[in-house]
Amino acid sequence: MNIYPKTKHEKLRLTILLILLFGIFIYQYAIPFYWYKKYIPEEADIIFQSLPKMDLVEAIEGVTKSPYSHVGILIKKNDSWYVREAIIDVHDTPLFKWIIRGRLNEFAVFRLKKKWQSTIPDFINATEKYMGRPYDVKYELDDTKIYCSELVYKSFKDATNKNLGKLVTLGNMNWQAYEDTIKKYEEGEPPLDRLMVSPRHLSESEYLQKVFSNGL
Repeated sequence: MNIYPKTKHEKLRLTILLILLFGIFIYQYAIPFYWYKKYIPEEADIIFQSLPKMDLVEAIEGVTKSPYSHVGILIKKNDSWYVREAIIDVHDTPLFKWIIRGRLNEFAVFRLKKKWQSTIPDFINATEKYMGRPYDVKYELDDTKIYCSELVYKSFKDATNKNLGKLVTLGNMNWQAYEDTIKKYEEGEPPLDRLMVSPRHLSESEYLQKVFSNGL
């Protein structure tokens, strides 16, 4: 069976298909791999991304007026880099896989300032007790379920007794335009007096400095 194109039409169709496949490869793997190699990770880096769009992601970004809808902590295991994150549950995701998942493969990295880098071992160790806990779509600050910025905030608090970023109430953020989405996940009225910590407010911490960004 001859699989090679014979007519000009078949050759053109094959050429277009190959170009499309090459473009998909570049977009999905080559570009994020470039950024993966460009970024030089250090343990306990706090890494932020924009997740693929859905109603909850749009609400997080809109309510906080920030492109940061997800955050995790860099850890090193067996000479490989992972992001410890709360998404579905608290688990470790290979860094490259994590970058690919983000919208446009963009991410930003913040690092503890020199004064606080001695706390890194305790900070990482403090994350261990949250491993496996389910994701909290209601963004409550109890320990039963954990959301992404809560994992970072509580682990640092456990290790240092310091607040990495600030807690804010939902009512003091831009919640009105996202009321229907909030009601959907809350299964009730928006909890305007509920204290939360968002990725944005983590990034504004006085203990952190921005060390990398590829557009985010």
